Amino acid sequence: MSSIIENRQITVGVTGSIAAYKIVDVVSKLVQQGAVVDVAMTSAAVNFISPLTFQSITGREPYVDMWGVHGVKGEAHIELARRTELMLIAPATASTMASLAHGFADDFVTLTALATKAPLLISPAMDSQMWDHDATQINLNLLQERGAHFIGPEQGRLASGQIGTGRLAESQKIIATIKSCLGKLEGDLTGKTVMVTAGGTREAIDPVRYIGNRSSGKMGNALAEAARDRGADVVLITTVPETAPEAVEVVAVESASEMEVAVSDHLERSEVLIMAAAVADYRVDQASEQKIKREHAKNIDLKLVPNNDIIASIATDIVKVAFAAETEDLIDNAKKKLLDKNVNLIVANNVTGEMSGFGSDTNIITILDDRGQIEELPVLSKYSCAMEILDRISDRLGS
Repeated sequence: MSSIIENRQITVGVTGSIAAYKIVDVVSKLVQQGAVVDVAMTSAAVNFISPLTFQSITGREPYVDMWGVHGVKGEAHIELARRTELMLIAPATASTMASLAHGFADDFVTLTALATKAPLLISPAMDSQMWDHDATQINLNLLQERGAHFIGPEQGRLASGQIGTGRLAESQKIIATIKSCLGKLEGDLTGKTVMVTAGGTREAIDPVRYIGNRSSGKMGNALAEAARDRGADVVLITTVPETAPEAVEVVAVESASEMEVAVSDHLERSEVLIMAAAVADYRVDQASEQKIKREHAKNIDLKLVPNNDIIASIATDIVKVAFAAETEDLIDNAKKKLLDKNVNLIVANNVTGEMSGFGSDTNIITILDDRGQIEELPVLSKYSCAMEILDRISDRLGS
């Protein structure tokens, strides 16, 4: 499956904010990922950034003069509005939000937004006092009620030097939201909730020390990102929330027992569970409430007790996918886990491999299913591996 952005017609509306320069990076990343990007600008935006900058990146002349002629049929904003599949307005000023909320169309950005039937994403940027004003908040609510999606604003240092809410969302978050929105338009997982676990659990010895493993969470993150791009609502239960992809619901946990509770809490709403986390098989029977001092315990005997097998204990009729991270007898161990865990798919990989070990950006996986099929895949990025896994999940959901 190709990138959800590839060959998609995306219009980016740029308005008169000092944050306009940041959108150059967003447009550049969209183009690099294969999107066909048109840029519309207000006359105020031109005071902050040149249209030539966007033309150089997109290879397409930006829409600035609402009285100018673009194309051969009809008015330019109508032509643009009809072909766009998604419109992003970023940065969106308070004035632009007010115009959008009340149907004013006095520049190329608002003209196009009023004329298009495509999803509208708005990423505001302004001083925090303007953002907090009742009028802006009322306009925000009006636009949300009509189906507009908002990205940010975020808290941080503003152009005034003050700290507050009003910063333009980061490029990564904007791109992720675009992918999520496009995925929901026609993705094969639209309307489905996919729960993914990621990272290695930490089983406390005392408040400082723990028993853990080498899992980075990268495979789980790739699965969450890929499912999001295919239109799913994603719940990512992770021990490494700081590395989680944007535009997914993140539930932070540490131990196996916390992960088990989180999975249980979100099970009823989910059609798919992918246990990509490296869940500890054992935990300390009685963790110390205080740090164990070296001089008081030079030799420590830890009594370990087994954790529950989270996915094996789930009897709900959903698509269940487990992972088998092995160091030997890969297929035999994976076959055993397929039965023991009562899952639909097992994704097996040898974690001692240079391109399939913990923390790598690539993986070499073998997918086994409960129908007796075994498929060995070549070296792929973890995102591509995730897409392969989701292809098979999608087939299960459609059957």
